[in-house]
Amino acid sequence: MRNGRSPLAVIFLTVFIDLVGFGIVIPVLPLYAQRFGASPLVIGLLLGIYSAMQCLAAPLLGRLSDRVGRRPVLLLSILGTSLGFLLMGLAHTLQLLFIARVIDGITGGNISTAQAYIADVTKPEERSRGMGLIGAAFGLGFIFGPAIGGVLSRVSLGAPFLFAAVLAAANATAVYFLLPESLAAEQRGKARERASALDLFSRANGRALSLIFATYFFTTVAFSLLTATYPLFTQQRFGYDAAHNGYIFAFLGIIGAVVQGVLLGPLLRLTTERALAITGTALLAVSLFALPLSLTPVMLLATTTLIAVGHGLVAATLNGLASKSAEASAQGRMLGLMQSAASLARIAGPVLGGWLLNHDAVYLSEAFGRTPYWTGGGVMLVALALAFVL
Repeated sequence: MRNGRSPLAVIFLTVFIDLVGFGIVIPVLPLYAQRFGASPLVIGLLLGIYSAMQCLAAPLLGRLSDRVGRRPVLLLSILGTSLGFLLMGLAHTLQLLFIARVIDGITGGNISTAQAYIADVTKPEERSRGMGLIGAAFGLGFIFGPAIGGVLSRVSLGAPFLFAAVLAAANATAVYFLLPESLAAEQRGKARERASALDLFSRANGRALSLIFATYFFTTVAFSLLTATYPLFTQQRFGYDAAHNGYIFAFLGIIGAVVQGVLLGPLLRLTTERALAITGTALLAVSLFALPLSLTPVMLLATTTLIAVGHGLVAATLNGLASKSAEASAQGRMLGLMQSAASLARIAGPVLGGWLLNHDAVYLSEAFGRTPYWTGGGVMLVALALAFVL
């Protein structure tokens, strides 16, 4: 690593704090929206609108980070996140919740920019392992975030969002004072000369990139379908509230952190990124088919553990493969396009999941959750077929 360990430590802390705030929301937002009379379909739309805005903004923010540097874009996105959480915590109507999600989505390019930062300071052969560092920060954020959200929901359903707003503001302060710029001035100059996204693909293997993007897209559709409906599924099946779901997501965060932060490096020395991507997609497919068959808390926890392992293997390896295919001056754009594809998937996933779960609530109450999760398993079979062709 050319720039030493300190920048990586700071970017890890930055992503960790950001994901704590994001994780706080996961077990609470679906139940919070229900308080305003939102149906499962409307909850899916509420989750999807964030991704719709991120889909439009992520490539632009990625290109901006290639031109002006990673640090200013990180600051902008984190401050937008803080404002979005503040509005959510103070919301008194469903419309204000949607506005808050739009603001957060437009400025929500911090993950792809952080990935570009990692790409700036790691060698190509260490790229997937570096992306695993972001995945580990994701996992650790999911340990503390959902647990904090669950505890604060005992105070009020708005309290977790206000805490997340303060946390994001503190994160922006830390970035301003502690994080150095990673992109050299000459690379920023090259980025200003680049004409279009087509040029980016023409400089790499277009077929391989298309397969990577498609695999990532379908994986994210299935995973976001799951996360958007999981609290409603466990509430119906086991009577779990926001606190219970917070503890489950915290446990899954531990699994994700171990897979991406500890196991990924040794696994990459034993096998290839493609093999790990195939393994991860297969685990996700099997566990999504098994999830609605979980009749006890132990079965539920075992199945969701496999989901966490599978997702951890897929996310880091596919981002690493995409990053290795781009030049240094185009990392932000490449990873921004990856996040745009993921954001598009996060529009489709929650909306599809909410609609299918609403179908189960009306017609299949005795098998609640079967339709969305078996559909998600079918989507993962498509992703598995694509991963084999990588």
